[in-house]
Amino acid sequence: MKYVSEYRDAALVRGVIDEIRRTVTRPWTIMEICGGQTHAIVRHGIDQLLPPEIELVHGPGCPVCVTPLELIDRALAIASRPEVIFCSYGDMLRVPGTDKDLFSIKAAGGDVRVVYTPLDAVKIARQNPDKQVVFFAIGFETTAPANVMSVIQAQSLGIKNYSILVSHVCVPPAVSTILGSPANRVQAFLLAGHVCAVMGYHEYPPLVEQFRTPMVVTGFEPLDIVQGILEAVRLLEKGEIRVANAYPRAVTFDGNKPAQAMIARVFMPADRKWRGIGTIPMSGWALRPEFVEFDAEKRFEVGEIRTEESPVCIAGLILQGLKKPHDCPAFGTDCTPEHPLGATMVSSEGACAAYFRYHK
Repeated sequence: MKYVSEYRDAALVRGVIDEIRRTVTRPWTIMEICGGQTHAIVRHGIDQLLPPEIELVHGPGCPVCVTPLELIDRALAIASRPEVIFCSYGDMLRVPGTDKDLFSIKAAGGDVRVVYTPLDAVKIARQNPDKQVVFFAIGFETTAPANVMSVIQAQSLGIKNYSILVSHVCVPPAVSTILGSPANRVQAFLLAGHVCAVMGYHEYPPLVEQFRTPMVVTGFEPLDIVQGILEAVRLLEKGEIRVANAYPRAVTFDGNKPAQAMIARVFMPADRKWRGIGTIPMSGWALRPEFVEFDAEKRFEVGEIRTEESPVCIAGLILQGLKKPHDCPAFGTDCTPEHPLGATMVSSEGACAAYFRYHK
C-alpha cells in the first residue's frame, strides 16, 4: 500500500539507523510525544536498534492515559443512569475509575456502546428519541474536528437528546509544562504528526525559542520515526534550535485551516487536569457558552465529582518522561491489562501496555 509498505521497509530503516550511528557523538535524550509513536517504537524494536547514546523517553501523548480519574468517574456516573446510552471509543471501556470501569457498567445492564465516530452517536440519538445519548469526547487536537462536527450536526438537526462529555487536551501546553519542570531532562521532541496535520506546527517555534529545545514533526511508521530521530540528532549535534518537519507528506506549517475554524466555532480554551500530572492552565478545550446545551457534564450535574489518584500507580512520572514502565514496582504483577491500576496499562497507546505486550 503506497505510503505504508515502503515506510516499513527493514533495509531502509536499518540504513537510517546506520546514519544515526555515524552522526551521534554524545548522549541525547529525546521524547516522542505521541503514544501511537511509542507503540510503534516498542513494537518494531526501534529503541533496541538505536545506538546507546540515544535514549527515548515517552511523553503524555495518549489521550486515554491523561484523562483524569475524576472524569472517568463522571463518565461512569452518567453511564449508570437508566435513561442514558453512553457511547465511547473502545479503548475507554477498560480504563479504571475509582471502583469500576465502563465494561462493569455494561455487564451490570447499562447501555454502553462502542462507536467508531461521534457521528455514529448522533445517529443513535436520532434513532432513540426517548433516551439521552452521551458521547465521551476525549482526545488531542486530532479528534477535535469530528467531535465538534457531531455537535454542529446535532444542533442543525434539532436533536435535543445528544450531548458530549468533553475531555480534550492540547499538546503545546503539555510540552511547555514538561520543558519547564526542574526535573526535565528532554533535549529534543518528536512531535505528533497527526496533531500537526490538523493544527500545523506554527505553535511550536515560540516554545523552541523559549526552552532552547529542537523539535521534529514525525510520522508513525518505522521509517518515519527513525527519520524523525535522525533529524533530531542532527539538530542537537549542530546546536540548531528550530522546528523541522520530517513528515511533509501529511503536515504543513499552517495545518488544516477549515478544521481549525470549526474547532474554534464550538470550543474555547480551558484549564484541563491531566491524569498523574495535575492541572495545566489553558491546556484543553471546553464547549462555548452557545453550545452549553450539549455539555453532558452540566446536563447530568456531575461536575462536582472529585477523586484521588492511586498512590501506587506512577503513570504521571511515566507520562512526563521521568520514569519507564519497568521502573514501576506494580508493573506486570499488581498491574496488568486484565487488572490495571492506571490507563497507561490498558490504552491502545499507553506506554505500559506497549512494554507489557512487547518487552515483557
